[in-house]
Amino acid sequence: MSESSRVPLTPEILIPRLGEYLVERGLVTPQQLQHALEQQTHLRDLGETRPLGYILVEMGALSREDLDAATTEQLIQLRSALQEANEHLERRVRERTAELQTALQQLSSINDLKANLVANISHELRTPLTHLKGYLELLLAGEFGPLNTEQLNALGIIQRSAERLGNLIEDLIQFSVTERDQVYLHVTPSNLYELTSSVYKRSLSKARDHQITLDLKIPTEPYLVDADFEKISWVLMQLVDNAIKFTPPGGKVILQATPEDNFIQFQIIDTGIGVPADRLDQIFEPFFQLDGSSTRKAGGTGLGLALARRIVEAHGSVIHVYSRPGEGSQFEFALKVHQG
Repeated sequence: MSESSRVPLTPEILIPRLGEYLVERGLVTPQQLQHALEQQTHLRDLGETRPLGYILVEMGALSREDLDAATTEQLIQLRSALQEANEHLERRVRERTAELQTALQQLSSINDLKANLVANISHELRTPLTHLKGYLELLLAGEFGPLNTEQLNALGIIQRSAERLGNLIEDLIQFSVTERDQVYLHVTPSNLYELTSSVYKRSLSKARDHQITLDLKIPTEPYLVDADFEKISWVLMQLVDNAIKFTPPGGKVILQATPEDNFIQFQIIDTGIGVPADRLDQIFEPFFQLDGSSTRKAGGTGLGLALARRIVEAHGSVIHVYSRPGEGSQFEFALKVHQG
């Protein structure tokens, strides 16, 4: 259809069922309306589009003034109906928004309750565990008399189990704190050698127990990084512990720190089982277990990596992970070199 043959947009075109309205108002008779509709159909068959009101006016069944008044009245009614529908929609949106806000507040309260419960239980468990570990150390030191080899071995197993339980409790406490509040940092210029060597020394015995070679690779020149020493130490411990946990005997784990521009790039590299590509994002979710079976060999709460990510992000950095199943994994993040 050409531009010249298009029918201009008029109020009448916008009004649905105009003919019925005109009959209801007594402005035209049903017979006049029927005749006008037949005429409109005939014109349409000829390729011409004519509004019904125009045809009624041309037939002399309706005055132009009555047509304008009728269309105006219907437009007003239509506007009122649209306004009412819009107000109803806005009211429903407000109600739904209020419902969602209430649900969100309830969910937040439940999360706070859960975090407080976990924290309280964890703190209650910490005290008796401390006593247990203290007496175990006294027993192993021979303070209560000599022990034979079998007794020493049994106590050694109990001590390792107590250490593992202690680590789980600390994970739960750390998690509950980060659930309730933002991660609080005490950032200081931290010595890179002290930061990495302390983690290396604390991880050596576990690496030996798993028959894994643990290497430390750091620059010979001194560096200071802007970090919360305790929290970043904890992050590195978690990443090294995780690497040891998922590396088979005879494998290798490397704790490495490399200067790059104004940053130190921390890398934990292992020759372990690796992580499938479709699960790389999931490993940072709280309570996620890479081996979720009931017979899984690797222990833990599944909180370590989730907490590590939160701490690193609180430092303004990001943990990246690269992995290939059967070949190993590499976790890395960067911290700023202190500019003194």
